[in-house]
Amino acid sequence: MSLWGNKDSVYSTGTVAVNLGTNTVTGTAGVVTFTTAGIATGNVITVGAGATYGYAIVTGFTSTTITIGNTSNFIAGLTTVGAGAAYNISQEPVYTLGDSTYNAPESKTVGYSTSPVFTGVFGVDTTEQSVANAGSGNARKFAAPHAGWVGVTTYIDQHGNFRVKTETLVAGSTITTDASDDAQYPDS
Repeated sequence: MSLWGNKDSVYSTGTVAVNLGTNTVTGTAGVVTFTTAGIATGNVITVGAGATYGYAIVTGFTSTTITIGNTSNFIAGLTTVGAGAAYNISQEPVYTLGDSTYNAPESKTVGYSTSPVFTGVFGVDTTEQSVANAGSGNARKFAAPHAGWVGVTTYIDQHGNFRVKTETLVAGSTITTDASDDAQYPDS
């Protein structure tokens, strides 16, 4: 697989548990089967709503288990993630996992964060880009300069103003299969 694809969400049905000692992710509830879900090696699995626990690259999978390459992009000191964790498998750029700018946790699914540091990598399609560009207030601040894979960092400046920095990591107008990022990038 290349360093990225165009699917913001390949699969996210059900919940998982993670054993960081054995580098395995196991479906715990509602997972139909990983082998028929369209998952491929090289995809990125984000564990926890807003990457609460972290990210990893998929290196293999069976019908109920995903093998991850390493655990360096999970929260330090974490050894397991109990059953019931939300997850999303995407084709986001794998090189962002090594970029400390986008370390977990983030707040992808919780709306407009006003915390000093909020980061994430989003698949932004052309409709989401248009909606953000036409928005007002905080919604307009998330406007990406181009559709594609977009890195987002928000912060509060020294005057108490909410600021958003967007960076197009991979320009592309073919992002598909929306993930749960519609708080930042709604379709309408």
